[in-house]
Amino acid sequence: MNDYGLAVMVLLAYLIGATPTSYIAARVGRGIDLREHGSKNLGATNVYRVLGWGYAVPVGLIDVAKGAVPVAILGPWSNGPAWFTVALGIAAVLGHMFSPYVRFKGGKGVATAAGMFLALAPLAVVISIPIWAATLWLSGYVSAASLTAAILFPVWVRLTAPGQPYTIGASVVLALLIAYSHRHNIQRLRAGTENRFRTRKGVTA
Repeated sequence: MNDYGLAVMVLLAYLIGATPTSYIAARVGRGIDLREHGSKNLGATNVYRVLGWGYAVPVGLIDVAKGAVPVAILGPWSNGPAWFTVALGIAAVLGHMFSPYVRFKGGKGVATAAGMFLALAPLAVVISIPIWAATLWLSGYVSAASLTAAILFPVWVRLTAPGQPYTIGASVVLALLIAYSHRHNIQRLRAGTENRFRTRKGVTA
């Protein structure tokens, strides 16, 4: 595939990642703008807080798929250079975080990044899941769990996929990007004002 074709693939990956799953689910399912409820974040955690598990689980799974599909399908199809598949995954994550469909305000990128690495370094994701779950259980904060998993993730990628330098590099870049996307959560954690995962607010009909 020529350079033009590769650029189109990157744009397609970005637009796939940019699909605002949580926004669509809230609009179609309950007729509300999720950006005006709960934490006002367009992520599966806020979907759970506002709409419950019945919406949060499919939203989360689709967000994971948004990261996995460009890597697993568009990557081999494009037949690009070694770094290109990783670039597709990063484009999808950036699309999720900065979606043009919702004024470039999307989710935190954790689920879509997990989908990307399920296709690139699945063992690292398998190691990270219990760490994320244990941190959530002990702290009660999704943000703390996500930050812990993100910070440690490059270590697991390095150990389980040592022959994939582009994947290792991407894990570092996305760990930093996810930490940046949680900057307000970090401030609230330090101030003791962060919302606990077990707190569900919901919306009035």
